[in-house]
Amino acid sequence: MPSRPGWSRLSSSGRLREDDHTSAWYHFAVPVADTTPAARAVQLEIQRSMTGEQRLLLAFEMSMFARELSRERIRREHPDWPESKIARELLRLAFLPSPLPDLQ
Repeated sequence: MPSRPGWSRLSSSGRLREDDHTSAWYHFAVPVADTTPAARAVQLEIQRSMTGEQRLLLAFEMSMFARELSRERIRREHPDWPESKIARELLRLAFLPSPLPDLQ
């Protein structure tokens, strides 16, 4: 999977490395930091004060938000697609490196 501009990839040891488009598509991409150290410290303090349940709920809400953004992008790119095809494409983007075969 080619990386996005402004993103670096993790090596198998978990360290950031230069982008090379030869790595497997499943390596995690990490955004370049766009948060000031002071703001990041506040974020960490808030996160540390949260219960496990609160952190899990926040992660779930962030995941659902990201999914809805992806769904809207697909709708914008393919306004003629029915909702079922949009859902299939959303699943493909999340889990598969190539398009799904058409249903007959």
